[in-house]
Amino acid sequence: MLEKFVEDKPGDAFARYGLALECLKLGDDPAADGHFRKLLEINPGYTAAYFQFGQFLARLGKIDEASKLFSDGIIVAQKSGDMHARDEMQAALSHLR
Repeated sequence: MLEKFVEDKPGDAFARYGLALECLKLGDDPAADGHFRKLLEINPGYTAAYFQFGQFLARLGKIDEASKLFSDGIIVAQKSGDMHARDEMQAALSHLR
């Protein structure tokens, strides 16, 4: 159902984020990766995606890419005033180092 919604409305950030998370839950790492990348390409201000995608990349051992994503996400969160997300990503970034 989410796939159909994203197909019909590819720019809907919430739906694509939900689909990426569902792919993670189902263990479809390539699809999750693709949806997160597309989400951030279309909606670079969608703060939650930076944290979830960064955690996903860290789990895959892609530490440099995860670190960059967390760093970028911290900036996005700061600009949007989302201090909770900023703090979560700062903690995640510190954990990677």
